[in-house]
Amino acid sequence: MTIKTEVDGNVVIIRLHRPEKRNALCTPLLEELMDTLTHYDADPNVGCFVVTGSEQVFAAGADIHEMADMSYQEMAATDYFGGWEAFTRIRTPIVAAVSGYALGGGCELAMMCDTIFAAESALFGQPELTIGVIPGMGGSQRLTKLVGKSKAMDMILTGRMMDAVEAERAGLVSRVVPDGQLLQETLEAAKTIARYSKPAVVLAKECVLNAEKLSVEEGVRMERRAFHGLFATEDQKEGMHAFIEKRKPQFTGN
Repeated sequence: MTIKTEVDGNVVIIRLHRPEKRNALCTPLLEELMDTLTHYDADPNVGCFVVTGSEQVFAAGADIHEMADMSYQEMAATDYFGGWEAFTRIRTPIVAAVSGYALGGGCELAMMCDTIFAAESALFGQPELTIGVIPGMGGSQRLTKLVGKSKAMDMILTGRMMDAVEAERAGLVSRVVPDGQLLQETLEAAKTIARYSKPAVVLAKECVLNAEKLSVEEGVRMERRAFHGLFATEDQKEGMHAFIEKRKPQFTGN
C-alpha cells in the first residue's frame, strides 16, 4: 500500500505513504493513486480531493532506484512519467497540502493539483540537474507558468529550494499555514468547495485551466457558454432562489 485514503464527508483525503522512501513517487504509487482518484471522481457526492504527505515530507522526488538502470529505449517505450498526465484529467478539484520537502517529482505532483496550501516548513525544488537529468513530469513547463521564466530558470538550473514564504510571493502556492494547522485549514477550504454545486465547481475548474491554454477571447467565450449551460441545472435555480429568499442553498449536484 503506497497511499492511505480517508473520506471526510464530501472530501477524500489521499496521503502518500512510502515512509521508508520519503514518499518517493513510483509506478505502483501512480497506479494506486489514479485508481483511487478515478473511482471517487465519478462519485457525484465527492466534491474535493486533498493530496498530502507526512509532516516531514510531501514527496522527496521520483524513485531513483526504479529508473537508475533503465535504458533510453526502455524509458521511451514505456513513455516513463507519461502516465502522470492522467492526474491532470481528474475533473473534481484537487488541493495539495504540502509540509516539508516537495522536490523533483514531488514538486511536480503538487503543481498538477489545482491549488497548493503550504505549511511554513514546506520546501519546493527541482533538483534534477544534480543527478544528471532534467524535470520529466512537467516541472519546466508548470513551474515557468506559475512563477515566471527567471525564477523557474533559477530553481531548475541551480537546484536550489524555495521556502514557503518565497513560494507564496512567487505565485507557486496560494496559502502559507502555520505548521500543525495545515491539514485543518486545507480541509476547511476543501469542505467549502465540496458544499457548492458539483456541476458548477467542475466547470469553474475547467474554465480556469482553459485560461492557460486559450486566448482571452476564446476563454471568455467558453466561460460564457459554460455559464449559460448551468441554467439547465436544478442547482442554479436552487442557488439563485436561495439568494433571493435569504437562505442557505441546498445543492444536490443536479
